[in-house]
Parts: sequence; structure tokens; C-alpha cells
Amino acid sequence: MPVPAPANDPAIQRVLEAAARKGVTLDVVVFDASTHTAEEAAAAVGAELGQIVKSLVFVARDESGTPAPLLCLVAGPNRVDVARLAAVTGQPDVRRATAREARELTGFTIGGIPPIGHRQAIRVIMDPDLGRFQVVWAAAGTGTAVFPVPPATLRILANAVVAPITEERPAPTDGEAESGFATPSAQRAGV
Repeated sequence: MPVPAPANDPAIQRVLEAAARKGVTLDVVVFDASTHTAEEAAAAVGAELGQIVKSLVFVARDESGTPAPLLCLVAGPNRVDVARLAAVTGQPDVRRATAREARELTGFTIGGIPPIGHRQAIRVIMDPDLGRFQVVWAAAGTGTAVFPVPPATLRILANAVVAPITEERPAPTDGEAESGFATPSAQRAGV
């Protein structure tokens, strides 16, 4: 069940302010239960798993060896293909950020990392599968807060480049739902 959004939560405020700077007002919904995983978020908002935006942090090394953050906005059932991400970004040395790195780079903890409002500028790549929906749901800075947004608005807010960065999905077999290809443990891992 949704509960009133805490107006003074600094994480949610950063997200709201980042959107306001681009002229967008977000309708943040806070739940009393976790929306940490894609499945939990989909159940909480009554959406398809594909409508849930996973914000996944990766680290690439630039020419000088300095770590550079990458944020991937990925549809709920999809998994990032690191080789594709490296090809799209032109960064041959790409890896998943640790939980600590993700927090240090974005200012948010895993499960609540939003697509905007980060501590520093982050290069953002968006999964084209999100464009299949009129509305998608993204984290709003905490593990219980989300907001609905049209994919085109999300792309603008996050200054994202849309590119194929996910693994090819196997075709569903008879009786298997299209979104059922990833195990719940893989989705909880946010991969």
C-alpha cells in the first residue's frame, strides 16, 4: 500500500530537484514495503515486470585508468551484456560496480538508485525495451519509493543514450511467459 511520501527525505528530494531543474514534476509514490527488486516494484505498482526500470551502475576505466561510472537503465526482466555495454560506450574495460562503489558514485544505495539526482555527472545508457511502454516506473532514491514516467521523458531527464546493451533473450517455450526467462535470484541481483 502506498504511504505519504516523506517530504523531507533527502534522497527523494534530490530526485525531485533534479527533475524540476529540467521542468518536470514527478509523482513519487512511497510504499511501506520494499520495492528493492524488479518483482517487488512491479507487484507494488501493479505493472508488468518490463515496466520497471533497473538502474544498474557499472565502472569503466578511461585512458588514464581513472574509474568512470556508467548507469544502465534496464527493463525489469533484462540483463546487461557487459560486452555490448563495452562496445556501445567504447570502453573496453567495463565491470559491474560493487555496492560500495555504486553508493559512492551515485549517492544512493542499491535498490533505490534513481536514474537522476546523482552526486556527479554519470554517463547513462538506456535499454530500448523500455520504449515499448507508455509509462515505466523508476526508483526515486530509496528502496520503497518509485515514480512513473514516460520512457521519452526518462531519456531526457537522465540525458540517456538509447542503445542495445542487454543480453539476447531466448524465445519463450510453449507455456512460458515472455518475462519468465530470468530467475528471481538473478532479478534480485539486478543483473
